Amino acid sequence: MDVKELKQLFPVLNQEVNGHPLVYLDSAATSQKPIPVLEKLDEYYRGYNSNVHRGVHTLGTRATDEYEGSREKVRKFINARSTKEVIFTRGTTTSINMIAYGYARHRLKEGDEIVITPMEHHSNIIPWQQAAKATGAELKYIPLQQDGTITLEDAKKMITENTKIVAITHVSNVLGTINPIKEISDIAHRKGAVVVVDGAQSTPHMKIDVRDLGCDFFTFSGHKMCGPTGVGVLYGKEKVLEEMEPVEFGGEMIDFVEMYDSTWKELPWKFEGGTPIIAGAIGLGTAIDFLEDIGLDEISRHEKELTRYAMDQLKTIDGIQIYGPEERGGLVTFNLDEIHAHDVSTALDSEGIAIRAGHHCAQPLMRWLNVSSTARASFYLYNSEEDIDKLVVALRKTKEFFGDVF
Repeated sequence: MDVKELKQLFPVLNQEVNGHPLVYLDSAATSQKPIPVLEKLDEYYRGYNSNVHRGVHTLGTRATDEYEGSREKVRKFINARSTKEVIFTRGTTTSINMIAYGYARHRLKEGDEIVITPMEHHSNIIPWQQAAKATGAELKYIPLQQDGTITLEDAKKMITENTKIVAITHVSNVLGTINPIKEISDIAHRKGAVVVVDGAQSTPHMKIDVRDLGCDFFTFSGHKMCGPTGVGVLYGKEKVLEEMEPVEFGGEMIDFVEMYDSTWKELPWKFEGGTPIIAGAIGLGTAIDFLEDIGLDEISRHEKELTRYAMDQLKTIDGIQIYGPEERGGLVTFNLDEIHAHDVSTALDSEGIAIRAGHHCAQPLMRWLNVSSTARASFYLYNSEEDIDKLVVALRKTKEFFGDVF
């Protein structure tokens, strides 16, 4: 994988910020978009912009074929059994909320348990808090080890006969922790629970096989994997999706509408009420083509090497605190001396380096770390060791500057 050549396919990366060549280290928040995806969106709007599933004219037929063709690309990409198991949504947040409202609230009762972890993104905490409040179920947390991992022993203790749902991130957006989803799915299923996986931080970076993972639901967002914003996927096993209720009602998701009652279409359209995210889904299909042309295994290998290099280089800076385990996804979260993370981010931006700073939509985890905020550098297929070197130089300059100020 020639990173310099690959970077040329991302127009936004080929610019200067504050007089410096842009170094984009915030792909965990959103990835940049390659030319093929941009061209596909332009092609749709210029060439066959039309609604799907409704018209029989030429534009409508082509739009429908492209839209449903993208669904098949997603199916293959995650190894789902059928396109019936692939629902297009606005993204991971919407997908998890659909499960919490359409599945959990109709099945949970007082005495039931929902098991999650303290490392979850708010999108995989708040929907379960609300579901617990609405049904009387109990929300429980698998404890974290000192390095920000969980153990299967603790998972076995927390997942009981009363557990109905286990909701867990595949890769932490703060710690980079890679959770053992396959083993947790096995533990949960032995107790009769269903497993919901937040795959927002894993799907762009590693090969996903939902059947091998064994989970009942798997969610991810297009914008983190070279696709457009505003589109994502809810995968669910056909059986659980049949049991799940729609949460949006209106056109396209109906079969028959009577004066006082209605029936729903079959999967997957039962969950795609109204005009769907047509351009976004088509663009996501092209993003999948782009990633598969490079190879997910190659992307994963590149990011592992880059993350290890970043960890080694950052550890040479006095006063830096790195959070999370040694084996991790493609990101490093840290604090530098007593300098606030926002000040670190602002200083790096003056050098043309984009990172994330704040609580990363993970306030319970920040409290567990005993910090209010952290800085995060996250990597993707278009990053190189040169980017890491620039980050380290800029952090040393930041440390020197604030040392003089204080």
